[in-house]
Parts: sequence; C-alpha cells; structure tokens
Amino acid sequence: MSIDLSGALLQLQDGRLSAAEAAQENQRQALSEGCKNAYVREFFKQAQICAAAIDTLAQAGAPRPRLGGLGISIKDLFDVAGAVSGAGSRVLSQNAPAHQDCPAVARLRQAGAVLTGHTNMSEFAFSGVGINPHHGTPLNPVTFAMDGQARIPGGSSSGAAVSVSTGAAWAALGSDTGGSIRIPAALQGLVGFKNTARLTPTEGCIPLSTTLDTACALTRSVRDAILLHEVLAARQVRISPRPLKAMRLALVKPLFQDGMDDAVSRAFERSLKRLRAAGCDVEEIDLPALNQLSELQAQGGFAAAESWAWHRQRLQNSEQAALYDPRVSARIRRGEAISAADYVDLLNRRRQWIANMEASLAGFDAVISPTVPIVAPLLAPLLASDEQFFATNALLLRNPSVVNLLDGCAISLPCQEEGELPVGLMLWSTAAQDDLLLSLALQIEHLLNARP
Repeated sequence: MSIDLSGALLQLQDGRLSAAEAAQENQRQALSEGCKNAYVREFFKQAQICAAAIDTLAQAGAPRPRLGGLGISIKDLFDVAGAVSGAGSRVLSQNAPAHQDCPAVARLRQAGAVLTGHTNMSEFAFSGVGINPHHGTPLNPVTFAMDGQARIPGGSSSGAAVSVSTGAAWAALGSDTGGSIRIPAALQGLVGFKNTARLTPTEGCIPLSTTLDTACALTRSVRDAILLHEVLAARQVRISPRPLKAMRLALVKPLFQDGMDDAVSRAFERSLKRLRAAGCDVEEIDLPALNQLSELQAQGGFAAAESWAWHRQRLQNSEQAALYDPRVSARIRRGEAISAADYVDLLNRRRQWIANMEASLAGFDAVISPTVPIVAPLLAPLLASDEQFFATNALLLRNPSVVNLLDGCAISLPCQEEGELPVGLMLWSTAAQDDLLLSLALQIEHLLNARP
C-alpha cells in the first residue's frame, strides 16, 4: 500500500508514520517504472539502516531531528562520502569515491535526512531539458500519468524532480545555474526554490558556473522549501506578517510572456486574476535592462567561460572528449573563445546591469511571471533533432536564467488546475530578498490551492 509523503513530517510527529516505513516507500517507488532512469546510484541499504536508527532513538526518548529521518535524493553533482560524483557523465565514472560529504549534504545528514541515492541529470548540468544519453532519460511521471505520452522531465535536475514526483524521495537536493531547479519543478508540478546563491555552500559540488551555481531543493510545498532552505543555509527564515493585499508585484510582459502556449497562458492569466481579486497590487512595468541580455550572453556567458576553465584539459584529450554528450561539449567549447579581458568585461557589465535592474524593481516586493512559457514538450522530437533540442532548451532557460544573472532569488509554484498539465508560476526578486519572497509564496500557494 502506497504512503502519501506530502505531509510526512506531520505524520512522523504524531506517530502515523515511521522513518523506516517512509524509507521502504522510497525504495518501492524508486524501483517502479515511473522512476526508471531517475537514479544513477542508490543508497537503499544505508537508507534503511539510517531510518531505523532514527526511529529507535526517537522511541527511546531522543528528539526526532528536524528532517525526521525522511528520504532526500542527491543530484549527482554533490559529494557523498563513499560514492563517486559523476555529474551524469561517463568521463568521471572512474573517479575515486568522495572522502567526505560536501557541506550541503553534511548539513542535510546532521538535520536527520536519509539519503536515497544520487539522481540522474543533464550531463554536467548543461541543459534545461533533462536528456541524458549515458544513463537514459527519466520520463516526466506526472504528465505520463495524465496522457500516456513520453515528455521531458526538465533539467538539469531531472532525476531529482522525478524522485520527488514519484515518492522515491520526500525532497531532493539539486542545483540551479539558469533554472535547473525551477524548470523541472514547473514541468512536474513541484515547488522549486532558488535562493540567493551566496546563502548556501557549493563546495564539493561539480561546478557549471562558479558565478551562477546555487545549491537548493525541490519539494512538494513552500513550507517544506522553507525548512530545506533553513537547513542548507544554516539560517532561520523570518516570515513577514504583511498580508497579500499589502504586497506589490511587478508584471513584466516583454520577454517573460513571449511564446506562451495556450495551457501556460490560461493558467498564468487565471493566477493573475485570483491575485488581483485577493487585493494584491499587480502592476505592469517595463524593464529596459532586459534589452542588454543578448549582449551579456552573446559568447555563452559565465557558464561557457567557467565550464571551459573546468573541462578544458579533458576536452583537449581526444579519448576523454569522445565520452562527452556532443550537445554538452559544443556548449562548453564556446568558452574557449572567451579571453581573460572578455571575462573581466563581462563581470563589469553584469555588475552595472544588476544595478540597473535593482533600480527598476525598487518599491516592488517581487516580480511575477511564468516559470517557463510552455508545458513539458514531447521527448522524441528533441532526441531526433539538434535544432529542436537547442531551440527548446533556450526557451526553457530564458525566463529563469534572468534571475541567476541578477544574483537574485526565485520560486516556482504549480498553478495548474486539476486535469491540466503542470504549469509553473515564478515569483522572483533581487539578492537577499529570500525571506520576503518565501513569505509571499506561502500566501500565494494557499490562494492557488483554495477552491473558488
């Protein structure tokens, strides 16, 4: 009999669920067809022993830890003691296992997380689609259950999202460099919170872009997103008491609403209508600084420059280069043409661009937009065509990547109605506005979940 893990913490607290039972459910779902290709490395035996130990201590009167012994999956970028960190690749498969947990994983363990395994991902996190030619691509389990069609999971945290959607994990540790948490959250109806990057440690995590990478989590609710963020950031979130009707949101149509499909357009407009009916001030504005995005990203931006610095020795070795997904190596190699002077210029232009954006957004509590402008596309055409793959990848990354370049924070909330394919509503803001954003997200989540 399956267990609903969406309220697992409350069930643990009142004795309706044990950590061992949750771990058994995680393993059962991880071995199900819906979770195929989501994990590249499982920790089932460790998980069962750890969960049982936490239960035993609780039964003996010890306080149950903050995460209660619930299962959390780990994206295959983060070091877990005794396991190889493969980044969804073949080229790192022969590396030695990690000697110790990276700080993010160590904080999760200390808070009582039970690690379920390393999850699949776009190779080296370099795609918002989620396709992996080495380990197989996990299908989007939410959409498949609705229409029986093979659709993409979203990336790069593809397996992370699938592990949560199927119940193979209660939550998932992932990373977000240009939308890698928020894209799969939007396409699978989950909550994906990308905090201000500096708040969470990325040491011991294979980098895509050291400037933009963010360690963060996928969950089923904003409440759980807050808890995971508090653990990962080792800080307390201060929830604002201001009501929704006292909040002021900016609505930006250019770029963010371009190319919306009908399903996203309906869900987004319905959400705006409900927000305005609840008294929230939603004001349409222009953001002139968006016109500079193409210039900032012309040569591939920070991801190309910084990934080339990390990968260049391997890609200059023909045997190792042949192990890469060609779609990934092509994007990394763009960084080879970026000189040191180009990179310094990019840093300076970004600094000025952030200042311009912050000036335009002053006085607003957050910006509201679709997370991505389309529902999950079918997988087969993207496997067959490089042209369609890269066009879709660019479309998926377009909205969320603005927040990474801004050094801001963002959260994707599901806003579809029952029977509709998943659609993400993104709230985002400038750096260090995480607590206000999460406070707002709690209220909007409640509004969206309330039946009219």
